[in-house]
Amino acid sequence: MPDLLLELFCEEIPARMQRKAAEDLKKLVTDALVERGLVYEGARAYVTPRRLALQVVGLPARQPDVREEKKGPRVGAPESAVQGFLNSAGLVSLDEAKVVADPKKGEFYVAVIERPGRDTPEVVAEIVPDVIRSFPWPKSMRWGKASAEPGALRWVRPLHSILCTFGPETEMPDVVRFEVGGIASSDVTFGHRFMAPGLILVRRYDDYVTSLEQAKVVLDLDRRKDIILNEARNLAFAQGLELVEDEGLLEEVAGLVEWPVVLMGSFDEDFLAVPPEVIRATIRANQKCFVLRDGKTGKLANRFILVSNVEAKDGGAAIVAGNGRVVRARLSDAKFFWETDKRTRLEDRLPKLDSIVFHEKLGTQGERVARLAALARELAPIVGADADKAERAARLAKADLVSEMVGEFPELQGLMGRYYATEQGEDAAVAAAVEDHYKPQGPSDRVPDAPVSIAVALADKLDTLVGFWSIDEKPTGSKDPYALRRAALGVIRLVLENGVRLKLVQFLDDLVVVGRLTSSYELPAGTPKVSTLEDLLAFFADRLKVYLRDKGARHDLIDAVFALEGQDDLVLIVRRVEALGRFLDTEDGRNLLAGYKRAANILRIEEKKDGRSYDGTPDLALIAQAGQIEEKGLAVALDAARRDASAAVAREDFEGAMRALAALRPAVDAFFDKVTVNAEDPALRENRLKLLNAIREATREVADFSRIEG
Repeated sequence: MPDLLLELFCEEIPARMQRKAAEDLKKLVTDALVERGLVYEGARAYVTPRRLALQVVGLPARQPDVREEKKGPRVGAPESAVQGFLNSAGLVSLDEAKVVADPKKGEFYVAVIERPGRDTPEVVAEIVPDVIRSFPWPKSMRWGKASAEPGALRWVRPLHSILCTFGPETEMPDVVRFEVGGIASSDVTFGHRFMAPGLILVRRYDDYVTSLEQAKVVLDLDRRKDIILNEARNLAFAQGLELVEDEGLLEEVAGLVEWPVVLMGSFDEDFLAVPPEVIRATIRANQKCFVLRDGKTGKLANRFILVSNVEAKDGGAAIVAGNGRVVRARLSDAKFFWETDKRTRLEDRLPKLDSIVFHEKLGTQGERVARLAALARELAPIVGADADKAERAARLAKADLVSEMVGEFPELQGLMGRYYATEQGEDAAVAAAVEDHYKPQGPSDRVPDAPVSIAVALADKLDTLVGFWSIDEKPTGSKDPYALRRAALGVIRLVLENGVRLKLVQFLDDLVVVGRLTSSYELPAGTPKVSTLEDLLAFFADRLKVYLRDKGARHDLIDAVFALEGQDDLVLIVRRVEALGRFLDTEDGRNLLAGYKRAANILRIEEKKDGRSYDGTPDLALIAQAGQIEEKGLAVALDAARRDASAAVAREDFEGAMRALAALRPAVDAFFDKVTVNAEDPALRENRLKLLNAIREATREVADFSRIEG
């Protein structure tokens, strides 16, 4: 079957857009092909700085013919209905339709629509221009004289040529003819901008890739990444060093070159006195280069790896020298910032935070630091931290924001604070907390485990959440400009992974309702503080559900635990969910759930029929009077099970609570086998329904079993 080859050749595409653009091209074209009945065997997209390419293999040479019947109105229907049917079916008159009889519905009109398939090149010539004109670039531009015309073509960078061929492997493919923005499709592309800029005549994918390789272009982004990574490792190994690998930088650099040439440069050893993260950030941000380290000591070496886009005649000596000059200049700036910043103590920087607005409704960074210090002290005994150290760390946590280094490299905030705190002799726990209070910043980020760091990290995130909830700036849909979902997940991970026993209702009540630590917050007019607290707790519940589902917990078990009142201790919630899951995987658990659902179904039917609930304690005297051993046995078992389960929950022994409930199984089975719930005696019937309700209430010691599926 024939193959399709498409290439869009343009000026340099920003590296950050390349992979997504290749995926978009593949999806847009293949979706459009399938929509038109052209099913293919496989497709793959490629991208370099100057081209997007797509190979679609196993396409049919022609669309299949289509024959369909379109049902119309009944015979004798109003003229307007008939006319609408004719227009939608593309018929001139009812003579072109046929009449079909239905024994139940009578006679109605049917249009038989036949559409012959078109040749695939004709369909492709229709698809590709639409894809190009509607391509979802994050940013695009117009260019040249045509840019002044209405509807001018927009592309990420000026588009120069379009290659599009279609045909079988055994024959000469044809050019698929079309035009977009004055650019006509052809079977021509171009090689490397500097080393082989001439025209390349292309027939099909295989010779396209081979010709590009000969013209110094590696088409596959992932192959360019492999070349860079392997050559960088080899160069480092030859010098007795290790490459400090960086996936994000590797992706970016591979998107900057069509023909990767890996070289090694160096800088003065004096610069190694600067913190290694600063060296790495400087070289990475300004020169897109990798750093190297000593494999034995782990310390950075005064070497760096750069990736050129050309094979220079001098072996790259001039390129290395030029990059070295820029790296040395940048490191000189970094060294100056480092030495200048060290002269000012962190606490002496705090007054500057009063001039930095955190949020117009939540005050300055200085005001926020005061809140964090008070909040960290409040949290310290809960997490087992020294209160003075927690308060000190919180006061210094934001001071590096006004340092020269963080001004130049914002991504180093917190880290530089730790370096400055260490330099000025702060306690090691305080210095670590200054860096770690931003963590975790994502689902894969490290969670601080030192008590002081936990206290300050929790303070930072809880203050953020309470503050923005108080001014009604909450996430909506996919929009979360203040990263509040990330902050809530951070609180959850800090609490769960460190086993912190934090009663959220009580703690957030202090913050939101009392306002003891948040006097600078201003609620919108008419917004009750209690509803703010409830809404924030619901947000935490939603985030915890997402967290637990990602860990593999069943959604129904999570809902069953959350349905109980007063569930605000995240550690206990997780323990309940885990214990419930293990219990329901046993035979006793499955049988108890079946017995519960049988009791609940009977109750639901009878309560709906009677228009009342059957709450309350069953009358033991009436049970004794009825004289059925199974009924009395269930009453006794329920009393013991609920008492034992309640005691086990109080001890936080959820496995024990489950075992206590499992003891109900024989009594429940015997009751349903021998006892008629809907007795003729109304008093006895009511008492037995209350007994069923007691089963429901006993299970609520652990979870709301009505939320459990199965």
